[in-house]
Amino acid sequence: MADKRDYYEVLEVPKTATAEEIKKAYRKKAIQYHPDKNPGDKEAEEKFKEAAEAYEVLSDPQKRQRYDQYGFAGMGGAGGFSGGGMSMEDIFSHFGDIFQGAGFDLGDLGEMFMGGRGGRGGQRVRRGSDMRVKVHLTLEEIATGCEKKIKVRKLVQCKDCNGSGSADGRTETCPTCKGSGRVIRQQRGIFGMMQVQAECETCGGEGTIIKNKCPKCGGQGVVRDEEIITITIPAGVAGGMQLTVQGKGNAAPRGGVPGDLLVLIEEEEHKDFVRQDSDLIYNLLLDMPTAVLGGQVQIPTLTGDVKITITPGTQPGKVLRMRGKGLPRIDQYGRNYGTGDLLINVGVYIPEKLSKDERKLIEQLQDSPNVVPGSADKKNFFRNLFGF
Repeated sequence: MADKRDYYEVLEVPKTATAEEIKKAYRKKAIQYHPDKNPGDKEAEEKFKEAAEAYEVLSDPQKRQRYDQYGFAGMGGAGGFSGGGMSMEDIFSHFGDIFQGAGFDLGDLGEMFMGGRGGRGGQRVRRGSDMRVKVHLTLEEIATGCEKKIKVRKLVQCKDCNGSGSADGRTETCPTCKGSGRVIRQQRGIFGMMQVQAECETCGGEGTIIKNKCPKCGGQGVVRDEEIITITIPAGVAGGMQLTVQGKGNAAPRGGVPGDLLVLIEEEEHKDFVRQDSDLIYNLLLDMPTAVLGGQVQIPTLTGDVKITITPGTQPGKVLRMRGKGLPRIDQYGRNYGTGDLLINVGVYIPEKLSKDERKLIEQLQDSPNVVPGSADKKNFFRNLFGF
């Protein structure tokens, strides 16, 4: 598949679709692109997975809210992060109720994806659990992107047995399921006795058993240890966004698939700026002489201090704009499409205490026609300040 398509476009539903409408749309796509109805069709298989990924996000209120706000960047679609990557087995494991409602027999699906196409001859592939960490970022780090090294304590592969769980590296075929990882059982249903396929309890669905267990990991193939992980943070992320680093979660028992590391972004408060999407806001407080006479003042940016020119007669409430001095803009696909601006809110400081000489100077100006505002000045001032 080429670039990711919008999840709503994939399921052909509007952004206002209800949970039930999204479920029905996914069920329709599942029927249309199901591998059994399109044997050997790789494009149909990819669309089948694409629909499942879209449903996984849009059926979860929290994930849907993040997606609506940040697009694919909020799901971990930028800078080497990925929110997808589901296998066929994952799809049927997560959404079995959907496929059952779409007219597929779950027993056949279990045989198909666990025994027929599920890899390793039907044996169960274990998956490690995901881990969550918080990463605190400054606006400077968000502006350029960065790398963070974090130390986590997690399950890692046992070095003594290379993750096999066996002290001598050998395993034996499970005598109960004969290596298939599945057993057939008789079960009474509303239509009488039925044969159902279930996971073998002897081997836990793996198809093999260990006689001589590794003494260090007790046959699990994993031990708890510390690991330093390097996380690449793309530019333009926002607080509350969650990124996914695939394969950096807890290791799975006996050589299974490792879980993912879920990285929650938290922004640190900046001493000078307030963030507004990709724009930055800076409050500049001028002294009266500079506001009246004009001049140059120095203000901070994320890349260093700069001087700007204040025109004579600058009014409180005026907003100055420095283009391109904000944060990177990223679209819903995680692609950069420009940079935000630095907005400078101008205020004027009115002193509360004056010396006798200072007071005399101000009193001399009190009746000056250029100092006392007229009705037009009043109207323009408040329109500029408040918009009305």
